[in-house]
Amino acid sequence: MSIQPRDLAALNGLSHLDDPLRRQLYEYVVQHDGPVSREQAAVAASIGRTLAAYHLDKLAEAGLLTVSYQRPAGRGGPGAGRPAKLYARAVDEITVSVPPRDYQLLASLLVASVEQDDSGAVQQAMNNAAHESGRRAGVEADGKVVDALLARGYLPRVDDGRITLRNCPFHLVAQDHRDVVCGLNLRLVEGVIEGCGHRQARAELDPDPDRCCVVVHDAEASSRMRD
Repeated sequence: MSIQPRDLAALNGLSHLDDPLRRQLYEYVVQHDGPVSREQAAVAASIGRTLAAYHLDKLAEAGLLTVSYQRPAGRGGPGAGRPAKLYARAVDEITVSVPPRDYQLLASLLVASVEQDDSGAVQQAMNNAAHESGRRAGVEADGKVVDALLARGYLPRVDDGRITLRNCPFHLVAQDHRDVVCGLNLRLVEGVIEGCGHRQARAELDPDPDRCCVVVHDAEASSRMRD
């Protein structure tokens, strides 16, 4: 059995997270909606800026983070200095399977079958399954909505009783099958809310290109994570 070059690249990228400090820096970056500076990451990890920069650059080289440059607000023109180097979560997925597996192809075929079913019965069955999956996650998370969402692959952000999801776990499939996947996301999150037993919280579709299409409202009391 031969390993494909893309799988070798993925293995190399993921191996960078074996280092506890590097993983800590990666997790700090991905928890933020916007780019993070070397200084911010260094403070969060209680290390020096130079060491933080070294590890962040290694994560970027591995494709786990993206890099951008920006001058501090209010500073520009001659004498403003060099732009700050900023890091953000990479959008591209890194997956590896040995022996080779292609679950994305399977998901795309199943979603295409849903779209070709004019009766709507297949989509209804899929949405019901998504709702049940979310409900089970809510029950297993002991009523903690954020924990349940994390368990289903979302990256939730809580802000004044509103939960936004910084990623879509089904992003690659959603690119070509947006309506079906967004409907599935909605039913899954509704299932999470039901399983957590928080009747005041409600999920709705609110599409945004930079995050999942679903947001949760009135969730402040249900957003606590497990201690």
